[in-house]
Amino acid sequence: MRKLSVRAVQKLTCKKRDAWWTVLLVDPVATRMLCWLARFRFVTPNRVTWAALFVGLGSAGLFLRGDRMSLIIGAALYHLSFILDCIDGKLARLKGNGSVFGGWLDYVFDRIRVLFCALALMGGQYLRTHEAYFLLAALVVVFLDMLRYVDALQIYKMRMSMRTKIEKVTAERKAAEAKAAAEQAAKTEQFEQTQRLLRARQVQQGLQARHQTPQSRPAPQQAQPAAGAEPKVVFMEDLLRENPGIEADVLKQHAGTGEVVDLHAQFRGRFPWYTRVRQALLRSRIRPHLISGIEFQMFIFIVGPLIGQILWTTAVSAVLLGLFELVIMYKFWLSTRDFTRVMDDLAPAPQTVGTVADHLFAGRHRGRVPAEPLPPADVEERFPAPQPYEDPGFHPYPQPEPEPYQQPQAGYTYVSPLGSYVPADHQATQPIPVQVVQRVEQPWTEGDGRLR
Repeated sequence: MRKLSVRAVQKLTCKKRDAWWTVLLVDPVATRMLCWLARFRFVTPNRVTWAALFVGLGSAGLFLRGDRMSLIIGAALYHLSFILDCIDGKLARLKGNGSVFGGWLDYVFDRIRVLFCALALMGGQYLRTHEAYFLLAALVVVFLDMLRYVDALQIYKMRMSMRTKIEKVTAERKAAEAKAAAEQAAKTEQFEQTQRLLRARQVQQGLQARHQTPQSRPAPQQAQPAAGAEPKVVFMEDLLRENPGIEADVLKQHAGTGEVVDLHAQFRGRFPWYTRVRQALLRSRIRPHLISGIEFQMFIFIVGPLIGQILWTTAVSAVLLGLFELVIMYKFWLSTRDFTRVMDDLAPAPQTVGTVADHLFAGRHRGRVPAEPLPPADVEERFPAPQPYEDPGFHPYPQPEPEPYQQPQAGYTYVSPLGSYVPADHQATQPIPVQVVQRVEQPWTEGDGRLR
């Protein structure tokens, strides 16, 4: 592989936007290491991922010791592990040998590294100080790291689902419009063909069609889309990501023939300053999500051990991460409202939603009783009997009531629930004879051990 410059490697491998810790403290080192590692063929992205895991486990071993020097060296090893974790993806993009399994391996090893380092760091401090707060801090770190990445994956999945639904509904609407235009064009063509036949027949008969038959003006033919053209939906989020220095209104005007869908209109409308801050950060490839999972890990496993304030650093990082996660959830909630609005515009709901079907008002039991009695003919006309399909539970005629139960008279027999004929004066129960047993005291005698 020919030698590449650092600037070329950065342009080929670095993301368009990334965490500020990665942009400022990782990419300058990772790109230079990548220029050297890319020369060797045996260096593959998966092997770099394994190396990052082993270095991270070594950092966890030093964290477990808990002394000052071990914490500093462990923090340096953790940063090196994170640099290697970034290099594997850059190497895959540079050589083009990335794989789905490699992406899964990278994600799983990241979670394993965070788990072991959190337990080792907080466990080592607990063994030295015997303060239970460190055990609670370990649980908080593991839970927030899991919540952050699970929430990110779920929100990404929901956003892709919303995009897919919008594209599907747009395609269906465009297809329906094209079908209606084709039907209208066919009707127009049929009308014109009929007019041509009439004019030809009139000419053959020697008549002037202009004076004999009034000509109808054909309906204007609608413009039909090109045969190979497909409906295209453009999302404002993609336009802003590709053009970070341009306003949303300008991008919407110059979007071309595609339909622009904005799923973050309410958020930008409520917080107009967010667009300016976002544009300023994206010029330096820094994403607006300033406290993400990366910064959360770096503050706990690097900044905390270096300054010797592990517990306080963990608490502050947890609070900041929680606040930013709440902002992301709020933004996603507003995005779902924008999605509902867009879907209503693309596929409006029918006007009969929420009303009662007409056939439920039929039947005399549904009508209003008039103030004065009506003749029988008018009653049958105004209040017709309901049909079976209209109200199956309505019975227009009175049903026979069951006969009441009669107590049998003395001297007669009746059928008991058991099915046998029993005289009426038969006693259902008989008194149970009680035998009185008198207790006799027997003396206990020594002998063969038996009661005499």
